[in-house]
Amino acid sequence: MLELMPPLMFIGLIVFLLLGYPVAFSLAANGLLFGLIGISQGYFDVVLMQALPERILGIVANQTLLAIPFFTFMGLILERSGMAEDLLETIGQLFGGIRGGLAYAVIFVGALLAATTGVVAASVIAMGLISLPIMMRYGYDSRLATGVIAASGTLAQIIPPSLVLIVLADQLGVSVGDLYKGALIPSLTLTGLYVLFVLAVSLVKPSAAPALPVEARTLHGRALLAKVGVSILPPLLLIFLVLGTIFLGWATPTEGGAMGATGALVLALLKRRLSWNLLRQAMDSTTRLSSFVIFILIGSTVFSLVFRGMNGDLWVEHLLTALPGGELGFLIVVNLLIFVLAFFLDFFEIAFIIVPLLAPVAQKLGIDLVWLGVLIGINMQTSFMHPPFGFALFYLRSVAPKSIKTSDIYRGAIPFVIIQLVMVALVIAFPGITGYKHEALSKGVIEVPMDADSYGDYYLPKEWR
Repeated sequence: MLELMPPLMFIGLIVFLLLGYPVAFSLAANGLLFGLIGISQGYFDVVLMQALPERILGIVANQTLLAIPFFTFMGLILERSGMAEDLLETIGQLFGGIRGGLAYAVIFVGALLAATTGVVAASVIAMGLISLPIMMRYGYDSRLATGVIAASGTLAQIIPPSLVLIVLADQLGVSVGDLYKGALIPSLTLTGLYVLFVLAVSLVKPSAAPALPVEARTLHGRALLAKVGVSILPPLLLIFLVLGTIFLGWATPTEGGAMGATGALVLALLKRRLSWNLLRQAMDSTTRLSSFVIFILIGSTVFSLVFRGMNGDLWVEHLLTALPGGELGFLIVVNLLIFVLAFFLDFFEIAFIIVPLLAPVAQKLGIDLVWLGVLIGINMQTSFMHPPFGFALFYLRSVAPKSIKTSDIYRGAIPFVIIQLVMVALVIAFPGITGYKHEALSKGVIEVPMDADSYGDYYLPKEWR
């Protein structure tokens, strides 16, 4: 019967979620329920529950997670300060004279916003409000326009300082800075693939992505170049303030996030957009998201404690290590699993429920956890683009004109989901672009995070630490 408890726990969790209960409470309730069943049947040692307060305290005191409210606050302030509007207007003028120019501008601005805000909702909504009406006015295909906006907004999932990468680094036990460095080239490559797709569409079907007419291009020559410089300089300075200091080792991700939030406030102040109402809205949204993350983490730690206490980690390990193909087979199955789960769960839920179960198996197979983290990050990006439950599609639907059909938004997203899956395959085929460290891992040189005991693992059996 003990062997059936781990799969029964997963089935119980699915039942809770299908009944409509919040994820955080479903995780905690499921863990406590099966914990009581296990204790009554002698499958679970009640002494292990003594680790629960320490694990919860470790979550609340985790310095890495402190970066989440900083980056969220920074993104919200920037989105409301008008930076996205200025960028889209200026870059649209710069590329407007070529076919697909507005789509290129959306991709470029999406990448810049991702590197400054790290918040998908802010990017998609801002570009949907500003760019979509203009693209439709000048004859863009609705599927291409909506697909480009949704996909460019989700770049905030993988381009540092992504919130997803912060959460993944915490769950995998790797440095946030290392994961940022590992994701940099793949994220830029993914941006380039979006550009190539727009180029292909503009060549095959020119009417789907026309150039702006001359009368719509109001800036020319030096005036245009000056405007581009003035619009692009603030986000570039902010990117250096955040990512540059992290990559150079001058600041931790949490400190970089704090400097980014301060920089965002300064930019909003210089644009005369800073107000008490703006601050109140940004702080309210930041508090809600941070509380959401913490509660899911607390629920997941209850679930994982009971799950491991019933040898669930060994059950998962046996399932995954028995797969044919070794390392490659593991990566293919894991990415297929995450792709399917992304239809029903958002990235936080996948990161807190599934990733902690995968990390020990990956280490045993000698897979670099930074490589795995980048793969999962790119794959989870599809959770925002999956029809019909992708959040980016919902955000875009909420601001899109009524003349655009929901079916067009869904159909426009499909090519970009395929591109994201191609990027996953490229990262598997060419792991070196993430700084893959296979030799070090094969020799057993695995770095243990400094805060390994921060979740109360000190109080668990030695073989679990």
